[in-house]
Amino acid sequence: MRRRPLLRAAAVGGGAYLAGKRRAQQQADRQYQDAAQDQRISDLEQQQAPVPAPRDSGDQPAAPTMAGQLNQLADLHQQGVLSDDEFAAAKAKLLGT
Repeated sequence: MRRRPLLRAAAVGGGAYLAGKRRAQQQADRQYQDAAQDQRISDLEQQQAPVPAPRDSGDQPAAPTMAGQLNQLADLHQQGVLSDDEFAAAKAKLLGT
């Protein structure tokens, strides 16, 4: 004598459905985490990539950077063109102090 075969089948099928649904959700979460990690790595690589120097079109000179100006001042000071006081004054003016 069979007892409630439909109920048993529904319980087994429902359990399998929930297990499959949970597994699919876990796989989707893992794929999302992998994609987010790949994006973060890509962003970090772009930040670390060297910035190409601006091309000089010849019409306008490239704007000198503060570091470049400091290097020029240091070179002039080492060559003896600027005295210690002149170098200190020019450096303070450049740095805004």
